[in-house]
Amino acid sequence: MNATVDLYSSTQNDICEFLNKFYNDNVCKANTTKWEKVFNNPVEIADIVGVFIDNNDKYSINMWISLDSGFFLNVTDHNVNQIIKYLYERYPY
Repeated sequence: MNATVDLYSSTQNDICEFLNKFYNDNVCKANTTKWEKVFNNPVEIADIVGVFIDNNDKYSINMWISLDSGFFLNVTDHNVNQIIKYLYERYPY
């Protein structure tokens, strides 16, 4: 089971700045308004989701995650705790 994380921004530098700080490396070198990554282990997205919410006041970025094919969920301040809890309940190992 794979999980997908999509980031969207209307500001070109925000996604690269966020990703470069999150990964502590220059993983994003070009200015972009869209980024997508597929994670082999869905629980791995909990880290980037948490960091995203902790820093969402610094960047103009929207995050969407997909745990099931064709269904994307917008990550917000209002649902982030439920999403992270759900990840650990659905994928306990």
